[in-house]
Amino acid sequence: QDIQGIPWERLQFNRSTYRDTRLRQYRNYTNLLVSCPAAAAPACAARGPPFFSFVRNSRAVQSNIVHFQLRNLVWASSPNDVFVVHDNCVNHWNPVSRTVTEVLNLNGGGHGGGLHGGGGAGVVRGAASTRVPGLGRVQVSTLCVSGDLVAAGGFMGELVVQEEEEAEEEAEARLARRDNGITNGLEIYNDRSAGTVVMAANNDAQLRLFAAAAGEGALRPLARWPFEWAVNYATVRPGGDGNLAAVVGDDPATLITDVHNGVTVARLEGHRDFSFAAAWHPGGTLLATGNQDTTSLLWDIRNTATPLTRLAGRMGAIRSLRFSPDGRFLAMAEPADFVHVYDVVAGFMDCQEHDFFGEIAGVAFSPDSSCLFVGVSDLTYASLMQLQRQTCEW
Repeated sequence: QDIQGIPWERLQFNRSTYRDTRLRQYRNYTNLLVSCPAAAAPACAARGPPFFSFVRNSRAVQSNIVHFQLRNLVWASSPNDVFVVHDNCVNHWNPVSRTVTEVLNLNGGGHGGGLHGGGGAGVVRGAASTRVPGLGRVQVSTLCVSGDLVAAGGFMGELVVQEEEEAEEEAEARLARRDNGITNGLEIYNDRSAGTVVMAANNDAQLRLFAAAAGEGALRPLARWPFEWAVNYATVRPGGDGNLAAVVGDDPATLITDVHNGVTVARLEGHRDFSFAAAWHPGGTLLATGNQDTTSLLWDIRNTATPLTRLAGRMGAIRSLRFSPDGRFLAMAEPADFVHVYDVVAGFMDCQEHDFFGEIAGVAFSPDSSCLFVGVSDLTYASLMQLQRQTCEW
């Protein structure tokens, strides 16, 4: 049986034929490259042990994508707490009880979230308490969840942060005043002096930092740093003072910037188009960047003259990157159909390819690294896939 429930036996073509057609006809979107020829690195195929095995495809958990280049719409705070964006709502999925619960409704007034579940899942519909008054309708373009904080960014530059345990306490702001000020990416991290910080990457070429103290119900601006191009994503290096961030955007280069003073300390060059993804290894010395040239580059931050290696996708841009919290694996997601899981310990030589059909809204490891969740956005076969880490060692 197909893991997505696609009835191939009733169609005029089989899965293999459709996959070949899809690979042949898919057109990768680029901004600088007129065409994107085959990458220098070989694409990841099934050339390693099965690190993660398929557990469940939950059709009740739907997600949708507001901007085709932004794919950070799935987060997991535990193996049983997964957050996805659907119809401008942040929803919580519990795989054990198989229930979807509305956490944050950004449809702007009115009543009831209109979630429709299937496959035996229970659905808790939106309540008035999950709505944010006064901000109006927010088209959710990006999401970040960390600890008790849920942060959602909007297509018109909005930022909404809510404490999970205090649904009535929200902090919201309109970050950008330009029509193209989309909130492209969010990260929540701990700063040694400022405490919990929400960092927003915006299309108006700004990187903004806010202090989010528990119980305050407001975001306190800390800093705003301008760049020469739209900032698509930024992520702070783990460990140390929490001051260095990898910043990617509408430029082939990746900048390593001190978020305390806005000074760029390194410029990483090797990509050929715009970048939309970046992730630090938990050890703090390894950085992965994802680009519309269909590759991910791995960098040793101690020597940034050249990348350590280049990993290639099968058909499209690398839109989302995640290291497992234990540092063992790197998940690399294309815009559709493919998620590649690399073994970091094996020097990225071993890879498991997860192959399905549909746009990818986001990927997320659980904090204990036991699960990998993949949001699939599709008119017919939208779902949340759950993959379980195998217990054997390789």
